[in-house]
Amino acid sequence: MRTVPGRTDHVVVVGAGLGGLACALHLAGAGRRVTVLEREDVPGGRAGRLDRDGYTFDTGPTVLTMPDLIAEAFAAVGEELADWLDLTPLDPAYRAWFADGSKLDVIAEPERMAEEITQVCGPREADGYRRFVDYARRLWELERHDFIERNFDSPRDLLTANLLRLVTAGAFGRLQNRIDSFLSDDRTRRVFSFQAMYAGLSPHKALAVYTVIAYLDSVAGVYHPRGGMHALPRAMAAAAEKHGVRMRYGTQALRVETSGGRATAVITTDGERVPADAVVLNPDTAAAHALLPGSKPRRLRHSPSCVVVHVGSDAEYTEAGHHNIHFGREWRRTFDEVISKGELMSDPSLLVTNPSRTDPSVAPAGRHTYYVLAPVPNLTAGDQDWRGGLADRYADELVDVLEARGYPGFKAGVQTRTVVTPADWAELGMDAGTPFAAAHTLTQSGPFRPRNLHPALSNVVFTGSGTTPGVGVPMVLISGKLAAARITGR
Repeated sequence: MRTVPGRTDHVVVVGAGLGGLACALHLAGAGRRVTVLEREDVPGGRAGRLDRDGYTFDTGPTVLTMPDLIAEAFAAVGEELADWLDLTPLDPAYRAWFADGSKLDVIAEPERMAEEITQVCGPREADGYRRFVDYARRLWELERHDFIERNFDSPRDLLTANLLRLVTAGAFGRLQNRIDSFLSDDRTRRVFSFQAMYAGLSPHKALAVYTVIAYLDSVAGVYHPRGGMHALPRAMAAAAEKHGVRMRYGTQALRVETSGGRATAVITTDGERVPADAVVLNPDTAAAHALLPGSKPRRLRHSPSCVVVHVGSDAEYTEAGHHNIHFGREWRRTFDEVISKGELMSDPSLLVTNPSRTDPSVAPAGRHTYYVLAPVPNLTAGDQDWRGGLADRYADELVDVLEARGYPGFKAGVQTRTVVTPADWAELGMDAGTPFAAAHTLTQSGPFRPRNLHPALSNVVFTGSGTTPGVGVPMVLISGKLAAARITGR
């Protein structure tokens, strides 16, 4: 594994997103002196927080899986996760709603889930689910150490015994075909393949290796941190500070000073020079390269974006779960519209998260928060004018869809509403106006994804969803560990 040569005593991390914070914790645990420069007044990056009219909203991811990866970051500095974060396992992990009026609880305990599938879809489908779980677990075991939690220097690094095992397991066929080989009911097929959208692809085009996303999402378990997802970066930053990491908020990087093929300092927008033996960049790919003189990222295909509607409401829906997936009648056409044609969904499928059901602290007494997410084209794929009034019109349309799908009176219950669109994501520095970074196509995955070690500047390292291993909270936490390993050699 290539590592940063020369001295690495003082590392400057630009950006206190989850990747940057994980990297800072691993670096601090390895004895490095670390300074984190964050332009906002709080840590978190995408995992931010919006306070509005007494309500608290998570502005980024709402689904938390694989807490052992979080524990690993805390353990790097000798801390216990339970001392910093109060995690509640969600049961069900999701509640899936279908256009025919049926629903299916997605339960992280396989035998209980098999019983649920038996009740809704029949015993043969439950048997197929059990075989799917065994398959997905096997893929995770094969992929985790050789292909996910690993730094690549060349495609040749893929050549391990587990690669042959993955080929034999059909992991390089199409995801939807593989799911369909286990499951025959359209409802279960959707529940265990929609996660391909997280990777920026249709399940009909994604590789079956991404079955592991469904495994982490629906089998390994989903959790909610008390106070919301933003509690995670707050806890990570506090633990880092306890162990000597200097967190500098309200400090924006302007450029990285370089000399002789190395970064020597980070220059801030107020003209301060922060010397560095190594620099870790947490911003999105284009924004990170913009800090480096003469450095240009390669052209990438980006994932779809999303519109998020944050709602504080006095309406309560007792049938709703913490996370709810509302599937429209259309399936393949929905992916074609958003990804291939750059169009808004004609028959929307939506994620509705209702965190106040689990954690009343995020809303005033007797009230609720709702996070409504609709996939939409990114700014390069679509031509929507999000600044021309479309944002509110589309949010109104989504509210109408919700009222027709089991949320009567949703519009009347709204106390406060904030709409976030691809234009807003772009203003936050996210490439192509998407919070989901580069799509996980074959040529943008594993060793073919933008590397986390700069090709020309020997002590510049990248972390976050734009580099290896990719998108999602678990992958970003791993990216921080991998970035730290480029510096420490561990």
